[in-house]
Amino acid sequence: MTTAQPGFAGVADARAAGAEVVWTVVVAGGSGARFGRPKQYESLGDARVLDRSVAVASRASAGVVVVVPGSDVDSESAVFRHVVAGGASRSESVRAGLAAVPADATVVCVHDAARPFASAELYARVVAAVAAGADGAIPGLAVTDTIKVVATDGTVAATPDRATLRAVQTPQAFRARALREAHASGGDGTDDAALVEAAGGRVVVVDGEPMNRKITHPDDLDWARRVVQEETT
Repeated sequence: MTTAQPGFAGVADARAAGAEVVWTVVVAGGSGARFGRPKQYESLGDARVLDRSVAVASRASAGVVVVVPGSDVDSESAVFRHVVAGGASRSESVRAGLAAVPADATVVCVHDAARPFASAELYARVVAAVAAGADGAIPGLAVTDTIKVVATDGTVAATPDRATLRAVQTPQAFRARALREAHASGGDGTDDAALVEAAGGRVVVVDGEPMNRKITHPDDLDWARRVVQEETT
């Protein structure tokens, strides 16, 4: 699948032009414990949350690997071309998806299916930052609340300068080699950037998008459905 975005290319075109070969792993392997059910399959207008996330990733990538619960591989393989079973943790699911990414991919993006409003322009920003020399690039938004570091006994241990803090989103883009090496240890992290950072990689932050909200609780889904309704009216 080729991309319509400037600066990207399909695999064959990229080899000829020396451009980046971008693949995306869309992580949808969760059981929806906090949500109450698998949120990736909830409807948003005429599509599901997962469908919207994969559609944007497909426009920004030469290929997309979709990671779903093992029980859903057969049904989702009828919808998407590259589908694999996830693992017991998010990091294990990413590793399962990464194993299905072709060896000649030069940049790998990892995106949470629960963020269905990420734009193709956001993909372009993170990929461009990796193409410019970073090992990883992540979208982030400035933090407006005061944040406290709290000890186990409830005592405030520190108050970080919020000017140095960012609320991080996906898609996160990585030099493929750096991401594979970071996952080789089999470690777990709340995001892939943490693993690349721990392995000594240089990760940069680009501007995130306020609309790129993660669906975590039912009220997030209510918000997302209002957004889709407004898009169609």
